[in-house]
Amino acid sequence: MRKYRVTYAALLVSTLVAGQLAGSIAAPAADAAGATKTPAVSAPAAAFKFKPVPMGAGVTAVLENVNIWSQTSGNVLSYTLKYTNSGNASASLMHYFSRVVTPGGSVLPGNPVGADALKKKVGAKETLSVTYYVNVGQASSLQGIKISMLVWDAKTKGYLKQTGSFAVPANYSTAAAAGTSLNTAMNDIPVTASADSLQLYKYSGKVYAKVGLSLTNKGNKVLSDPGYSAYLVSSSGTSFELALSGTQTDYKIQPQEKRSIYYLAEIPAYLKTDNMKLQFTQKDETSKLELPRSSYKLPAATTPNLVVGSGVVKKIIVNSNTVDTLLRNANVYSKDADAVWTFQMQLKNTGNKAVTMPSYELAVKSVKGKTFPVNSKSLSGLTLKPLETKIIPLTVRVPLEVDQSGLQLMMIESVGADTISGPDTSGTSEGGGTTGTPESPGTPAPAPASPVTTTTKMIFPVAYFVIPYALRTEVMTGQEYLSTNSYGSFSYSVQSLQRYPWKDDDILAARLRITNTQDVSLTLPELKGTIKLNNESLPVTTELFMDNKESLVLAPGKSMEVYVLGKIAYTSDFRDMRIALNGTQNTETVPFLDVSVNNSINSIPTIAPGESYKVSGKGKTASVQENRTTIYQGESHNLVYTELYLSSEEKRQSKMARLQAYYKTKDGQYFEAGTSQSENSASPGAKQLVVLWAKVPKATDLAEISLYLGAGIKEGKLIEAKEEATGFVNVAALQLNPQANVPKNTLESTVVYPYTISVLTSEGKRMKSSDTLDITMNYSLRKDNLYDAGVLEHKLILQITDPFGIATEKVLTLGTDLIEGTNNQYSFSLSRPVYKTMDGGAYKLTFYDEFQGERLMLGSQAFGVTNVVPKKTEE
Repeated sequence: MRKYRVTYAALLVSTLVAGQLAGSIAAPAADAAGATKTPAVSAPAAAFKFKPVPMGAGVTAVLENVNIWSQTSGNVLSYTLKYTNSGNASASLMHYFSRVVTPGGSVLPGNPVGADALKKKVGAKETLSVTYYVNVGQASSLQGIKISMLVWDAKTKGYLKQTGSFAVPANYSTAAAAGTSLNTAMNDIPVTASADSLQLYKYSGKVYAKVGLSLTNKGNKVLSDPGYSAYLVSSSGTSFELALSGTQTDYKIQPQEKRSIYYLAEIPAYLKTDNMKLQFTQKDETSKLELPRSSYKLPAATTPNLVVGSGVVKKIIVNSNTVDTLLRNANVYSKDADAVWTFQMQLKNTGNKAVTMPSYELAVKSVKGKTFPVNSKSLSGLTLKPLETKIIPLTVRVPLEVDQSGLQLMMIESVGADTISGPDTSGTSEGGGTTGTPESPGTPAPAPASPVTTTTKMIFPVAYFVIPYALRTEVMTGQEYLSTNSYGSFSYSVQSLQRYPWKDDDILAARLRITNTQDVSLTLPELKGTIKLNNESLPVTTELFMDNKESLVLAPGKSMEVYVLGKIAYTSDFRDMRIALNGTQNTETVPFLDVSVNNSINSIPTIAPGESYKVSGKGKTASVQENRTTIYQGESHNLVYTELYLSSEEKRQSKMARLQAYYKTKDGQYFEAGTSQSENSASPGAKQLVVLWAKVPKATDLAEISLYLGAGIKEGKLIEAKEEATGFVNVAALQLNPQANVPKNTLESTVVYPYTISVLTSEGKRMKSSDTLDITMNYSLRKDNLYDAGVLEHKLILQITDPFGIATEKVLTLGTDLIEGTNNQYSFSLSRPVYKTMDGGAYKLTFYDEFQGERLMLGSQAFGVTNVVPKKTEE
């Protein structure tokens, strides 16, 4: 068998070199051998049927399709023959041959494509299709082309006998007619294909063509990308390589599924677009040639209207899934020399498969064509689950000098790559197509290197969304508003806007309430807040406080409050205010809520004297009530002193929030209050004593004084007594009731909290002629443990005024110098020379409460001096 094949090959080569077949093929006995005559009326390839040619022994061959495609080294013609074997034994294809006869008389042998080179026989009762290719040189048309069929016959001169031929009809078209379907195969899978549309787009001075192809998988396997190259071919033969649309990232068609595939190309503005066709080619790895596959006539070109009206949904097809797009919630405000536009792009996947959005570029276009880029990172590559809706916030700055009416948001698709492998089209022209060098008749086509066409990325318009001109509306305090963003739907309201002192600055505090209006839980991001004043011309240092911050999931109907605090110079005035809450996704800042409010600051709520101030916070709920307020009179300053009862309203032991406060006078002066507060945990219902104080100038009017009181925060949470606050929230004005200090005329039940001291008796004795006065003080000392308190810096000062009016002071440490108990005695002595002449008289004991260097007289009482005559000693 091997010797036979070698002999056959040698004989075949010799016949080709001698050219002995040229004459016989040029004048075939077609009728006698069953040749196909050219019909009077031809039909396009999709409908025309060639008559079978008998090849002998029950085997017939029929031409299924024929195509021609331009190459750099000559145009390549391809054709497919289907062999049918009705016999009971297999037939060897080594006995069957085909030749292409050009109108000029050249006879060219067909070469099987690489994928079919191993097809050597057709089995009994089977059919087999084989595709061949031929380099036909400069021939660019199928007109006049014949394909002759020959069989090996040792009895025939030249050993080859012609059995018939296929003459291509004069009006034969390689393309399926517009609007009709073609049954063909891709990757050996039967498909039905038709060209649906040809759309033209103009953008940035260029013209783009978009071709739509409908594919139905008729097989029982998934159809993947067959690796075809696609071309848009004009009526004169000029071809333009098509790029697969970015919306077709998933080229997998399930059995019996129908999908639309889109291709894009840039074309010259002057190109005639009538009678265009879509041509597919496939590279043959053996010959390294690009062989024509199926082609389709395109319908008349249309120019779609890409403008999307305000509030209108634009449907975009992504991997055969429909994605509804809607531009919503457009607002604008001025900042410096720009108009700042904010809007949302709502996307909903209406299909039944997950969709990943292709790479889009966004820009805002004015009526005069000026464009301003919009950051679209959050849109490109976004994945949507079936029926999932996501909202993408977008922002752009447009100079105020640009007309703000008639703006459009352009959605632009990026298509193509820097380099695309394919045939070199540098030799194409609108007049005559590609040029090439014809091959010598009878020689196989060479295998030229695959050229590379360098192309630039195409920027392709998808939609122009009309942006309604809408100034940002100012939010009214206490009014409820609805909002939807990428996290969900909710309502919000600005509960209050407060301004109150903080050291050398003022705090602007916006209290917002967010309510979940959905039927499902609303998951909030880790929020950060900002306050912007006068279009950001005023610097603001911002902090956010959110009670129960660790719980960022709101059940349906549930609410939470958020404080956004900004610090500004206390002398600053502002006209407008913006409050924003932002989240973070993949290191990108994502707006959550952005509102404009007027500068109408709410008055600080007032709490009447004797009423309670409420502290709210997780684990720190409590009430605060004034115990007493008094004034320590100093020489150059007075000291305002307030004691508060902090009562825990928690049901478990917990540490209370640190209280922060400022004293405010009726003429609007503020004085920061020092604080002493217990660091211990408070039991349910327990009370703690909190002490506040501030030094004020002597001339300060302290009538109608109030305490701006709030809970201290740091790093977004309520803090405890031992921590230093960076701000405070929930501020209210507690009206104080200062009590005048009235010293008692006895030393009974003198209170220096937490101690109460009572002087029972006191006695002063002086030995006759002595300069020493000995004083004893009998007292009782009791400690009150009812209230827990912080470090109290009160000092008990004992002032002793002798009979001569000379005062002496002692600092008594309660619990040490004076001990707890009843009928205790404290003794001390005073020595002065003048006492030698003293004859009786009285001394006075006075108690002072000293705090922060200022004193408050608590009480005084006089006691007598007894002169003691020493006893005489016996001699």
